[in-house]
Amino acid sequence: MPIINRIAEFAEDMKTWRRHLHPNPELQFECHQTAAFVAEQLRRFGVDEVHEGIAKTGLVAIINGQGAGPTIGLRADMDALPMTETTGLPHASTVPGKMHACGHDGHTTMLLGAARYLAETRNFKGRVALIFQPAEEGGGGAQVMVQEGIMERFDIGQVFAIHNTPGTAIGQFYSKPGPLMAAADTFSIHITGVGGHGAYPQETVDPIAAAVNIVQAIQTIVSRNHDGRKELVISVTQIHAGTVDNVIPQTAFINGTVRTFDKETQAMVQRRLHDICAGQAETFGVAVDLDYDIGYPATVNDPDRVAFAVEVAREIAGAERVNADTGLEMGAEDFAYMLEARPGAYLFLGNGDTAGLHNTDYDFDDETAPYGASFFSKLVERAQPLT
Repeated sequence: MPIINRIAEFAEDMKTWRRHLHPNPELQFECHQTAAFVAEQLRRFGVDEVHEGIAKTGLVAIINGQGAGPTIGLRADMDALPMTETTGLPHASTVPGKMHACGHDGHTTMLLGAARYLAETRNFKGRVALIFQPAEEGGGGAQVMVQEGIMERFDIGQVFAIHNTPGTAIGQFYSKPGPLMAAADTFSIHITGVGGHGAYPQETVDPIAAAVNIVQAIQTIVSRNHDGRKELVISVTQIHAGTVDNVIPQTAFINGTVRTFDKETQAMVQRRLHDICAGQAETFGVAVDLDYDIGYPATVNDPDRVAFAVEVAREIAGAERVNADTGLEMGAEDFAYMLEARPGAYLFLGNGDTAGLHNTDYDFDDETAPYGASFFSKLVERAQPLT
């Protein structure tokens, strides 16, 4: 079957909700207007409980089914990105320097659509917990919600989420059992030497020479220290030093990201970065300080839950439009924290031929929303059937 008929009937309403959210983006934990809009809609739909102020602006809504049973969690992220939108669309961001460049406005809309349908029909046992989360784009809002006890407080037994994917046809799903998305760490290297006149380098201790060699040495971690049978990405993304052509600066700065799937590889990278920084400090006579920030963990799907979710996706999209064993993604996702707390699954849903995520020309395709809302709704009905 395609999308659920009742959800198709209010698809225009979903479009209206999404185009209300898109011009009003909010960052990280400051999703005040977004959360207020979500709470207003949920109460209008007649959900049984709305719990606000979790992780500052997150909320959890409860819909009771017919009869006793477990609680299934469905999550959508709400926050935007610190970018200036360039789409020129009528519903473009009205907030300078902020835009929904990752489709979280669409994710929120899809879960609202599921909430409306499930509150109307209640064709399931137990309860569904609708999790609207702030601060996915940095801040780790999922971790904060878990730390504040949502899994225990609402007795959530399993949890699911989806993310839109530009470049994949609308209505197509893909995922895989086990590791799906990478852990994401950040490193920052501060180099301090002795600055001076560019014409007299012998009177300086040049931090740029050290920075160049540190960056080159970092490239050898993947090629010479890493087991090639495992996945690893290390990218240096920033190098800053100096201000004018005739001055050797006193300091230099290097920044980058590390993507891994297992703790052993992650620990190896940390160790080698420390060794490289210490060695180059000794070689060039500079001071080198390394800050290594462990970020979001790997997103790991429970094999049984993802197999179940894939079957539900096939009901919505058709078997030929669901890939149950896709490749690994080197991007990161803080839903990983919820999957560490409870078994569940994370799936991708096609968003059609749009600009890529985190692109200033990106916009969520409203034709995608009914597929996501139908998937969430059918997931609940199949996980906790009445008979």
